[in-house]
Amino acid sequence: MDTQTHRMVSSPAGRIHLVEQGAGPLVLLVHGFPESWYSWRHQLPVLAAAGYRAVALDVRGYGRSSKPEAIAAYRMLELVEDNVAVVHALGEESATIIGHDWGAPIAANSALVRPEVFTAVGLLSVPYTPRGGRRPSESFAQMGGEEEFYVSYFQEPGRAEAEIEPDVRGWLAGIYAALSADTMPAPGLPHPLFVADGGTLRDRFPSGPLPSWLSPDDLDVYAAEFERTGMSAALNRYRNMDRDWEDLAPWEAAPITQPSLFIGGARDASATWLAGAIDVYPTTLPGLVSSHILEGAGHWIQQERPHEVNRLLTDWLASLPAA
Repeated sequence: MDTQTHRMVSSPAGRIHLVEQGAGPLVLLVHGFPESWYSWRHQLPVLAAAGYRAVALDVRGYGRSSKPEAIAAYRMLELVEDNVAVVHALGEESATIIGHDWGAPIAANSALVRPEVFTAVGLLSVPYTPRGGRRPSESFAQMGGEEEFYVSYFQEPGRAEAEIEPDVRGWLAGIYAALSADTMPAPGLPHPLFVADGGTLRDRFPSGPLPSWLSPDDLDVYAAEFERTGMSAALNRYRNMDRDWEDLAPWEAAPITQPSLFIGGARDASATWLAGAIDVYPTTLPGLVSSHILEGAGHWIQQERPHEVNRLLTDWLASLPAA
């Protein structure tokens, strides 16, 4: 089996850190918040064994990739160009792109904006929702009634950082547990992605054991990266949602026509809240090859259910037209 190699490549942001394994058609793996390339640790060797050049990156602002100071440097179109730069730096002209959590919209918009580079797209946990007519900040402000949705809570620079950075490891353990099927709060309890007036997100995080998919050593890997970098660069992705809405106006309601895949968890709020987006996939993802909701799975799906996700990914990749 090929071993994993770490490398840095140039991008519009400066440098992007990659972890690569295998040879063959390029598959680019894009993580979400609050994660890193490490969230694809179960997929890299399996994709390599299936005959693909699997590459997981640290998204701009994470891990060992560059971290520009300006908030606007984390807008969606900048991240799309990072992905294009990675493909070209690896000596390729095209790639399949797969994203999880925030990585799913990054992957989707990479396929939408640069279809000549990204010839197929896989989305994990977060469904594709085309750019719509309403400014995101307005939509999120109306969610939760008297409580504040986490996306709105993240908007003010420094606010979430003040909650997270004094105890990065504990906060990460809490959010991973809050959205994992085996440790999330029971139905009927206050949802951990909403903040009570004057409260914090971690007020509603579970305080029990780690999720079964997350060992203390795994948690140490994630915590060490964010303790080193701080949280602002990662949180800046949320602070660009209105900029993205403005930047993506030329793609209003646009479908993604390349071959696509969706995998969600039945116990993941991202899939349940956006069930309507999944229902309209025949319009928004006309190239959809398959869509799967895994019963009993939560949000961190490729880590919670790696064997099922790996099988679905390799089956889908094998179905794609040869480059």
